[in-house]
Amino acid sequence: MVIISKSILNKYGEGNPECKEALLNWYLQVKNGNWRNFHELKNSFNSIDAVGNDRYVFNIKGNQYRLIALIIFETRTLFILYVGTHEAYNKIIAAKIEYKK
Repeated sequence: MVIISKSILNKYGEGNPECKEALLNWYLQVKNGNWRNFHELKNSFNSIDAVGNDRYVFNIKGNQYRLIALIIFETRTLFILYVGTHEAYNKIIAAKIEYKK
């Protein structure tokens, strides 16, 4: 997959070193993935949730953190939209998170 906005991961990992390795592991797994649809993605990430509007929520580091991505399967492109703690995630509407350049 082509991943857009790895800088979001880097920035979050620098400020939260306890999850830096887990974010890197997620990045490498997704970068090397080649999923054509949600069903195939779910086989690799069984705890992923589809929240609507092409947004998908990944659990990071044993569900301590959440990552929201916009995935366009047709072009194999994933946009990282949000990374935060599970607690912070509960205060947002995941399907409405927008990509910020």
